[in-house]
Amino acid sequence: MQADLRRATAFLVLALLSGLASGQLLAGLLIAAAGYAAWSHWRLRQLLDWLRDRKAHPAPDVPGVFEAICSEIDFLRTRHRRRKRRLATLLKQFEDATSALPDATVMLGPEGEIRWANVAAQDQLGIRWPDDRRQRLTNLLRHPDVAALLESETAADTSVDIPSPIDPGLRLSLRLAPCAEDMRLFLARDVTRMHRMGQMRSDFLANVSHELRTPLTVVSGYLQTLRAQERQCPEAWKPVLSQMQAQTDRMTSMIRDLLLVSRLENEPSTLPGERVCVPEMLRRIHGEAQTLSGDRRHLFALEADPTLHLLGSESELYSAFSNLVTNAVQYTPPRGFIRIRWYGDGAGAHFAVEDNGIGIPDLHLPRITERFYRAEAGRSRHSGGTGLGLSIVKHVLHRHAATLHIESVIGKGSLFRCDFPPGRVVGAEQAESA
Repeated sequence: MQADLRRATAFLVLALLSGLASGQLLAGLLIAAAGYAAWSHWRLRQLLDWLRDRKAHPAPDVPGVFEAICSEIDFLRTRHRRRKRRLATLLKQFEDATSALPDATVMLGPEGEIRWANVAAQDQLGIRWPDDRRQRLTNLLRHPDVAALLESETAADTSVDIPSPIDPGLRLSLRLAPCAEDMRLFLARDVTRMHRMGQMRSDFLANVSHELRTPLTVVSGYLQTLRAQERQCPEAWKPVLSQMQAQTDRMTSMIRDLLLVSRLENEPSTLPGERVCVPEMLRRIHGEAQTLSGDRRHLFALEADPTLHLLGSESELYSAFSNLVTNAVQYTPPRGFIRIRWYGDGAGAHFAVEDNGIGIPDLHLPRITERFYRAEAGRSRHSGGTGLGLSIVKHVLHRHAATLHIESVIGKGSLFRCDFPPGRVVGAEQAESA
């Protein structure tokens, strides 16, 4: 700055003149330097007081670097105030928006402590803001599923349903989403209506299935009686009776599957520790599949580890495995190849059914295990399917802590694999010793 240069030059000239006049040039320079340093320190002290309290202390009114520093500080302060007001406005808008949401929203810190909560969080979760600030969420929501969700590494991709701690009649769906560094959003949605509708649907299907069993049994009995007297029946009646019997059998199979799905949905998820000899079970399923194949003469391959058994329900596992094998038979062209495998590795035990059948389009795979969902409207009816087989498989695997993996290519075939965790697997030696 020119003003600072002129000021320093003036101090230096005065020091030289006073030193020459007194004959002490060095002393004059030292005195001038000390005076300039003292003046600068005084101005810096003024600047510090002004920074600490602008109302009580004025800014240093000195042209040069001090004036530039004060101007820059004023500019930064003005920009900071504008940014602060803008952030405060955005924060207020965010709080207003989340407060208006019907879903309970709680912002959690790195240790699961509550940093913020909206109004719905008090109505649905009992979390009061700001009274519960810094409280751990698990201290207020004492439910094992909540603790498991917070500790899960894949929490963003999963959700859990629990009853509301405020009103047990409410059903909440909980999700966890990352929102900033070390921060997470805990979201709770009221799904009571959807839960009740699902329960009503299950109850309706179960009740209708029970009510239809008796009339179907009567109709099937009369049809069997009429078909037993084929010699006395007119020739025109025979194909009609055969078709009626086939449709009655199909409805009976559908009702049986509906009752099984209803039971799987409503029974407790805990299973008895029954030891299931899967290799022996697969040999029976393999024999039934060959009989079902009949004139289509499919080529089967069975590979089953004889030392690998499971803990679970034999009847449920039999139903799931036989459904997958039956589907492979139904949707594989004549003389096609069907491979049935039962093997283990470090990830647990696996049951796989692979075929070179017609395949399933990719757009249907996410919904293929839904009840009554059909990839093609006509092919299940043509094959006699009920649309419930894969739904049964899904529920059975869920009860056994297992997952279903599906791969399919149109015209090349499909692979259905059931993956069981190591905790469900036992060796043949363990089963015999027990």
